[in-house]
Amino acid sequence: MAGNSGGNPVTHFGRQVRKERLARGWSVHELSARSGIAAGHLSRIENGKRPPTENIANKLDGVFPERRGYFTELYEEMRTWAPPGFRDWPEREARATRLSVWSPGVVDGLAQTEDYARSLLETLPGASAEAVKGRLATRMARQRHVLYRDDPPAVHLIVDELALFRRVGSAQAMTAQMRHLAELASLPRVRMQVLPAAAHPATASGFIVAEGAGAAYVEHVLGGGVYTEEQTLTTLSDLFDTLRAECYRASDTTAIIGKAEGLWTGESRPTAERRAGRA
Repeated sequence: MAGNSGGNPVTHFGRQVRKERLARGWSVHELSARSGIAAGHLSRIENGKRPPTENIANKLDGVFPERRGYFTELYEEMRTWAPPGFRDWPEREARATRLSVWSPGVVDGLAQTEDYARSLLETLPGASAEAVKGRLATRMARQRHVLYRDDPPAVHLIVDELALFRRVGSAQAMTAQMRHLAELASLPRVRMQVLPAAAHPATASGFIVAEGAGAAYVEHVLGGGVYTEEQTLTTLSDLFDTLRAECYRASDTTAIIGKAEGLWTGESRPTAERRAGRA
């Protein structure tokens, strides 16, 4: 059984599918015909652009019986590379047409740079280097599959203003994080707003509502969980709308993030741009 080896788990799965297909001299379309998986979907899985599901793994095992359940076993192993409460979430998130995302006090994992994420993961009590490495790879892979796939969902991300000024890692890492937020805010399917550092009703935990998938993920200090009850989803959606009503305008987001970047670099964005122009 091939392990993660610290890499991207979704890419690793896709490479194994391609390896088995090419070893038999099959085209993607031939594997599609044998497995019942759409050729385009198979191609995205092989290229690491779409995470596998249990159903996909089962169909692949049916095509490659001599591997004795290899793909189901690999899929189950991949689920251990994410925190326990998060393991059922990726499949639901992949079906979402819109994600409403809130995280108190820190930048949400969906919008973190690698350095920021690593520094945050390293603060967890008892976190081993291997655990940090695996969770970091999973987090970065998730970003690619949610934000940069061919058919991304609409993402409405509320950023806590306090997160712009709470140091995670080095000042250089914070500068890079601010620039990354500004880049994300410019994506056509992303709407980002900053929530002022004032009293609000969602200080206790972060959450994500996945419209179109009938699910939400709620995180707390001991972990998190997936919720599908209609009343819970309605409550969280209403709470998100309450936070949105308290946010700065979306059109002000870049300027607010730019001011925070200036704090971490020690100079304003226009000054930094002029300095770069003279270099």
